[in-house]
Amino acid sequence: MACESLRGFLKQLEAEGELRRISAPVATELEITEVADREMKKPGGGQALLFEQPTVNGKPSPFPLAINTYGSEKRMAMVLGRATVQDAAAELNKLVKAKPPSSLGEAFKLLGAALDLRHAKPKKVKSGPCKEVVHRFDGKPSSTLNPQLSTLLNFPIQQCWPQDAGRFLTLPCVVTHDPDTGDRNLGLYRMQVFDEQTTALHWQLQKVAARHGRRYYEKGERMPVSVFLGGDPVYAFCACAPLPDGLDELLLAGWLRQKSVPLVKCETNDIEVPADADIVLEGYVDPTEPLREEGPFGDHTGYYTLPEPYPAFHLTAITHRKDAIYPSTIVGQPPMEDFYLGGASVRLFLPILKMNFPELVDLALPAEGAFHNLVFVSIKKTYPMQAYKIMHGLWGAGQMMFAKYIIVVDEDVDVHNTSEVLFRLGACTDPQRDALFSRGPADVLDHATTDIAIGTKLGLDATHKLPGESGFHREWPPIIEMDKAVKNKVDDLLAGL
Repeated sequence: MACESLRGFLKQLEAEGELRRISAPVATELEITEVADREMKKPGGGQALLFEQPTVNGKPSPFPLAINTYGSEKRMAMVLGRATVQDAAAELNKLVKAKPPSSLGEAFKLLGAALDLRHAKPKKVKSGPCKEVVHRFDGKPSSTLNPQLSTLLNFPIQQCWPQDAGRFLTLPCVVTHDPDTGDRNLGLYRMQVFDEQTTALHWQLQKVAARHGRRYYEKGERMPVSVFLGGDPVYAFCACAPLPDGLDELLLAGWLRQKSVPLVKCETNDIEVPADADIVLEGYVDPTEPLREEGPFGDHTGYYTLPEPYPAFHLTAITHRKDAIYPSTIVGQPPMEDFYLGGASVRLFLPILKMNFPELVDLALPAEGAFHNLVFVSIKKTYPMQAYKIMHGLWGAGQMMFAKYIIVVDEDVDVHNTSEVLFRLGACTDPQRDALFSRGPADVLDHATTDIAIGTKLGLDATHKLPGESGFHREWPPIIEMDKAVKNKVDDLLAGL
């Protein structure tokens, strides 16, 4: 169900024992990261944390900071408004199965139509809580209630790791529009703070916002951009969901909320943002100015992303709730909070992948793979070379193009159990016969590729081999398993002891 505010969601978490308040002052410079990292590394992801007195350069910020709000299976289910993430996936599966699609593209097109029909289309409103405090930088009158809270430097924006280039917004929902079609995109791109009114926008070259930006650069026109933080936590989840270009993430948010997202027009540009957001940053990117060096930044790869040129975002206004809470996250060596965000995305969209790949049983992104580095896939194998068909298909499916290693196993393997997958990898492969090398786009954040954004992929077929498959001419042995009747008898025996 819809959450009307981030503060309301935190109250729900607290009622469920999923939130811990920290009342002592804690520095946004490194210290909050260390506390949060220890919490995220606990079994099951620990608790969400609310820092009631985060400090900026030693001074208390008027805004509390919430972190690790997505960092457990239970909290992700609460974000999606369901008892479990699987419940949301099952509902989505019913929506898009009304008419079997003939391709993955058609499946996503059908998804967009289905979401639009299910009270998901955003609705326009005149105002909302995100307008309670308004400060403009464009010289026009401002309704600022608190003049001292007028710049980025007053928010508890973290310096996460020792070698970070500065402070970074890590959960900003960035709204852009295609200048040709008007299509909206909602993306999650980190933002390095340069000064009180300027940040970087780290949209990587394969991202939709980067495509929007290239069109504005080609046209030589100033690009309007707005960024919001907080509000219903489902917004940030949808911002990082692997939706195809052109499908509005706010449709998905409305469907998950079971209530349309209320949108209000910004003060200094025509972009609309959720009226229930906690903080809104309005501004523009100027295509006539040079790119600025962004980074280093301690990234989800577990290593620092080195400096690269990215566009500068110039603020024209900041608006926020009077009681705004600043949402944040950190990334680094896994497992971290983003593991649960990524896992929920996989499960939510797995039914759509299965429409195009009917043999697909399950898919997992283990924490050790830092998202794209490692993918485990189980299939119901019925013909030779089927594992290779899945590898090629996944490498051509949206953000799966970034997958470095794909390991394909049989349907009886639990891909969420890394030990099981590695056992089959060792037991069921001949390295030369069962390995497939390919090349393609790579994650811009991957420091190991020879060239930026271009890399090698490796697929490994750890399924049972069929007669004649890949030159295999032996009989495949059965796996060792105990008779089910004996298992049941021993269960009864042990229960009676």
